[in-house]
Amino acid sequence: MGHVNVVERMIRRVDGFQQRHRLPSFIFGVIKKYGDDNAGNLTVQVTYAMFVSVFPLLLLLVTILGIVLAGHPGERARVLHSALGQFPIIGQQLGHNIHAIKRSSVLGLAFGIGGLIYGATGLAQAALYAMEQIWNIPAAVRPNYLTRMARAGVFLVELGVALILTTVLAGFGTFGRHDFWLGVVGEILAAVINVTLYFAAFRTLTPRQVRTRSLIPGVVVGGVAWTLLQAAGGYVVGHDLRGASALYGFFGLVLGLVAWIYLGAQITIYSAEINTVLHHRLWPRGMVQPPLTAADQRSLALQVIQNQRRPEQHVTASFRGRPMTQDEYRERGYRVDNSSPGIERRSPSDPDEPLMQG
Repeated sequence: MGHVNVVERMIRRVDGFQQRHRLPSFIFGVIKKYGDDNAGNLTVQVTYAMFVSVFPLLLLLVTILGIVLAGHPGERARVLHSALGQFPIIGQQLGHNIHAIKRSSVLGLAFGIGGLIYGATGLAQAALYAMEQIWNIPAAVRPNYLTRMARAGVFLVELGVALILTTVLAGFGTFGRHDFWLGVVGEILAAVINVTLYFAAFRTLTPRQVRTRSLIPGVVVGGVAWTLLQAAGGYVVGHDLRGASALYGFFGLVLGLVAWIYLGAQITIYSAEINTVLHHRLWPRGMVQPPLTAADQRSLALQVIQNQRRPEQHVTASFRGRPMTQDEYRERGYRVDNSSPGIERRSPSDPDEPLMQG
């Protein structure tokens, strides 16, 4: 490897630049970890599970509102509007499509409850699996079936609380259309509520081996990013798509809903990846190998260790040679340093031990 072409030299210089600077190297570390975890598939699984949950949730909401607020159409419309506000671009079309179902109250309530339990349980299971993969939890110490189902129940309660909080916040959003500062206050409150909801969801879905303080950065990023996405969607509806709801047919509604949920799922997965990169200090990462940086070795070791299937199984990942930066690699004439022994990483024998050991 003593000879490299011009294109590779340029790439390695770019790689060396990002490794020397904290912000670019951290961003690339998050992107690299996303790819290592095959998180694109995790995002698709969460998106599908969320898509299955949305219609039963709205069906149940409309049915209950039709029963409880039968004599208060204004309050009923306000609550439904706040729920549909979670999907600002296609929210109106969703409301039109589920409006006719509310006449069958008993049947709608039964199907709504059953569908919601099924969908929310599937969503919780998909999210639990995603968090386990992102944190590279060894299979031997992952939560069992009963624990996962209990957490799914807690997650269902959190969905209900989220709906109540967004309903209360809807009043600020309505006043904010006519007053700039009330609108700002409304967005700040929305960000606080979303951060709180992200915290509750992350703590419920993330295995207990991960300490709560390790979840805080991703919780803040996810809550704020989701608030900005909703605000951007509301702005687009208010200024560019006003009166254009007729453009949405059935396929447009489905595709719009899937796209919106996918964006939300991707924000959530990337937020969780931020937590793992910070916790394990998985940056700077190398764009091209060799060489492997110290963060590359830690990440590869985590991927190996998570394949531990049984408590009595012992999994070890070792590396030949010490880690090197791209600058060190170029200074050595594009040769790996094998003069010193590598490092060894082992799977934790106790679930309470750190996920990585030196």
